[in-house]
Amino acid sequence: MRGEVGERYHRSATAVGGFQFRPSFWPTVVTVCLLALLISLGLWQISRGHQKQAMLHDYAERTKARPVVLETALSSANQLRQLRYRPVVVSGQYDSDHQFLLDNRIHRGRVGYQVFTPLRLAGTDRGVLVERGWVPLGASRSQLPVLTVPATSRRIQGLVDLPPQIYTLGDQTDTAAGWPKVLQKIQLKLQAKQLGYQLLPVVVLLDAEQPDGFARDWHPLHGFGPERNFGYAFQWFMLAGVLLFIYVKVNMRREGGGNDSNG
Repeated sequence: MRGEVGERYHRSATAVGGFQFRPSFWPTVVTVCLLALLISLGLWQISRGHQKQAMLHDYAERTKARPVVLETALSSANQLRQLRYRPVVVSGQYDSDHQFLLDNRIHRGRVGYQVFTPLRLAGTDRGVLVERGWVPLGASRSQLPVLTVPATSRRIQGLVDLPPQIYTLGDQTDTAAGWPKVLQKIQLKLQAKQLGYQLLPVVVLLDAEQPDGFARDWHPLHGFGPERNFGYAFQWFMLAGVLLFIYVKVNMRREGGGNDSNG
């Protein structure tokens, strides 16, 4: 049955300018599958590029807004994503004894940690993680940076952000004893359990002008920009075009026998 299908497919030749297009069955199936894969990869890269463009636009527009009180913004927002990059102010005290270091963060080509310090909100039993910036890795991983910050009442300003999405194979170190805790990813429910009090579902990126921070260069894109995605899309589409050209070239034969390379 398979041979009959292949033979019927092979006999369905199309004549073009003295040549016959006579594709074989299985090479055609493989070519179609590869074309679908290459085109889908190109379309995915275009989609990613548009997403990043929208993120950059949101960042540029929202950071221009006047700061609002964080708790008020949270209570009035329908979705947390609507608050991302919104300037906010929040009052409280840093929990200096219980801090978190997000591991394997790169800043200007150097490896280090992002420092997350809980801020106990004034007049409540809740807190919010404040990302105070980047610190370099010490001489060894057993030598953790000094993160002490005065536990005085303060009013800080920063940008609302969502916890960074980091994919890891495991988080064994995230539950290790001792402080500060070195984390592979931010998991607010786990961090709240470790702290013993509730955390708001966002983080605050401490403004560069605010005291008690480290290296801060906030940007909505932690990797490359949308231009590279569009470049990758062009490459995938070019590969699809080359594959299609080769497929047509190989399967074109002169009428009367032989292919065009032997004529």
